[in-house]
Amino acid sequence: MPLIPQFSGARAALLLSAVLAFAGVAIGQPLPTASPDSVGLSAERLARLTQTFKDEIAQGRLPGAVMMVARRGKLVYAEALGMQDKAAGVPMSRDSIFRIYSMTKPLASVAAMLLVEEGKMQLTDPVSKFLPAMRNLQVSVARADAEFARLSYTTVAAEREMTVQDLLRHTSGLADAEVTQNAPVKDAYAKSGLYKPAGPSYESRDMTPAEHVERVSKAPLIHQPGTYWEYSIATDVLGRVVEAVSGKTLGAFLDERLFKPLKMTDTGFWVPPEKIKRLAQTAPEVTIKTLDMSQEPKNDGGAAGGVSTGGDYVRFTQMLLNGGRLDGTRILSRNTVALMTSDHLGTRIGAPVTPGEVLLQVPGYTFGLGFAVRQGPGVAGVAGSQGEFMWGGWAGTFFWGDPKEEIVGVYLTQSPGPVRPYYRRLFKNLVYQAIND
Repeated sequence: MPLIPQFSGARAALLLSAVLAFAGVAIGQPLPTASPDSVGLSAERLARLTQTFKDEIAQGRLPGAVMMVARRGKLVYAEALGMQDKAAGVPMSRDSIFRIYSMTKPLASVAAMLLVEEGKMQLTDPVSKFLPAMRNLQVSVARADAEFARLSYTTVAAEREMTVQDLLRHTSGLADAEVTQNAPVKDAYAKSGLYKPAGPSYESRDMTPAEHVERVSKAPLIHQPGTYWEYSIATDVLGRVVEAVSGKTLGAFLDERLFKPLKMTDTGFWVPPEKIKRLAQTAPEVTIKTLDMSQEPKNDGGAAGGVSTGGDYVRFTQMLLNGGRLDGTRILSRNTVALMTSDHLGTRIGAPVTPGEVLLQVPGYTFGLGFAVRQGPGVAGVAGSQGEFMWGGWAGTFFWGDPKEEIVGVYLTQSPGPVRPYYRRLFKNLVYQAIND
């Protein structure tokens, strides 16, 4: 008589799943799984995260969310709450696909650093070396008219060319038309189709890469290159640099060098028909237009054109936290990741509105090469550690990696609007309060 009972069908599959889960083997998981307590997190305290966001969703403040937390390389928390498509009655799933908007920027930044590692370009290279149209740019300068108490603008020549490093750290002088107060630049972006005030925001999917570069080059800069940090479409231009150097579209290069090696199977620049039913939507009452991701774009927008899932982005962030490696696959060198997660603004570059204030409405963060970096344990009004790196997306998404605490957090929702910083801080604080070691 056998010592192990013989089961068949669904019961056998269920038993196998339970045995493997107990052994710490992940089934359909982005990372190996573990209990929170085994990696120094309190399961009871993590439950506050679930209940808090359930309450927010029940009160109609959020349509739904996917949240994932890993520590020491193990996935310890993964929840899908609320609705993926409230209007259609589709519940949120852990494999729901999200428009990640500016969380595309770290992906494109890694693409650029892969080419730097290969010696095909340097951070100090002028952008015009790869995109000749970006040479001899003009800068729009505001002048105060004391007599009429108003601003006027004039254009002057750029004192130096923008570099690849400028694109990565948002010191290129390029603008974000939604944010900038420079009227001539905002107007130039709108007239060229780089910015659509009526929405959807950041829509440039209808122009080819060559058209995109040409239109960007015609608009004046908002600052002299290398003088100010200001959030911008710089990473779109960085994507064009990656394409010029690699000879491939940004999407094809990332698919070959990042997505496939990391098994990021649902990350890209559009959602094919067989996956479109998994695309998360904003709540019906939200009138803000989002990007149509059902059609392949004419250009892959490195600044805001991506889609991904919680599982894919957890793997990407864990790779960075591991110093460029995951599951035995080396993507970047440890030194490159260290360079990307260092302070690249210093004291010479001004930042009237700092990276942390843009993302979380708190000070205390500088900028690296592709994301914000925390400067110290204090100052910022949110839990965290010196050296953590993070960024988010226009529709409310957010991620961070904390090397000191060995924590990865990913929060995905489709809820654009002024509440975004509140929920990012809430998610982050509720993760840190669960630390129990």
